[in-house]
Amino acid sequence: MIIDTHTHLDDKRFDSDLVDVIQRAKDSGVEKMIIPGADPATLKRALKISEEFEGVYFAVGVHPYDIDNYFKKFLEHFITHPKCIAVGECGLDYYRLPEDEQKAKETKELQKEIFIDQIELANRFKKPLIVHIREASRDSQEILEKYAKVSGVLHCYNADHELLKLSKMGFYFGIGGVITFKNAKKLVEIYPRIPKDRLLIETDSPYLTPHPHRGERNEPSYCNLVAQKMAELSGVSKDEIEDITTQNAQRLFGI
Repeated sequence: MIIDTHTHLDDKRFDSDLVDVIQRAKDSGVEKMIIPGADPATLKRALKISEEFEGVYFAVGVHPYDIDNYFKKFLEHFITHPKCIAVGECGLDYYRLPEDEQKAKETKELQKEIFIDQIELANRFKKPLIVHIREASRDSQEILEKYAKVSGVLHCYNADHELLKLSKMGFYFGIGGVITFKNAKKLVEIYPRIPKDRLLIETDSPYLTPHPHRGERNEPSYCNLVAQKMAELSGVSKDEIEDITTQNAQRLFGI
């Protein structure tokens, strides 16, 4: 069995064939899937999908690009649902900051404030975190070390050596289609340093489609391509990677 720990099934690109997408996933051994919270506008759809399909779960959270839509009370309304198993994806993303220096500084501070707020939400409800980090490793690590009382996963792990230290806090590392890219040399290099009991599989579908399907819409069934590449890099069988990552996901998310 494989668990896709990060798939945006609530994305509009799945509107026309969601049933087929989920069936293909299950036919390929991906029996459980987690829809992260990114934009509050799609949260109700994520909940509805989780209720309609066995093995599908969701998280509540706001992506750093959508912080203008952040309302803690809104998230709290959904967090006690039995299929809500995490808080996120939340975090910091400094990749697309405003060009104006003052506005960039204000954006960073607002991202930090809302990230901390979501960490405290996870602490209060004892839910693991799904953390998004892009070009903000140092600030993210400092915030997690200071505020997080729960563990979580670094979504779409960006192969930063410093962030490996978070494994000592119980954090896991989400490995997705990027590991199959020809230009993923940094991730391929650092991958062996990630403890096996901290590895998770994710697709981030419909984004970051693995080779040989780059350019197409990504979907949970492609977890198998990620697992195969992880097995090659780990020097073990694909079945062993499936067992390890499934046990890790079950331990972190309680599913």
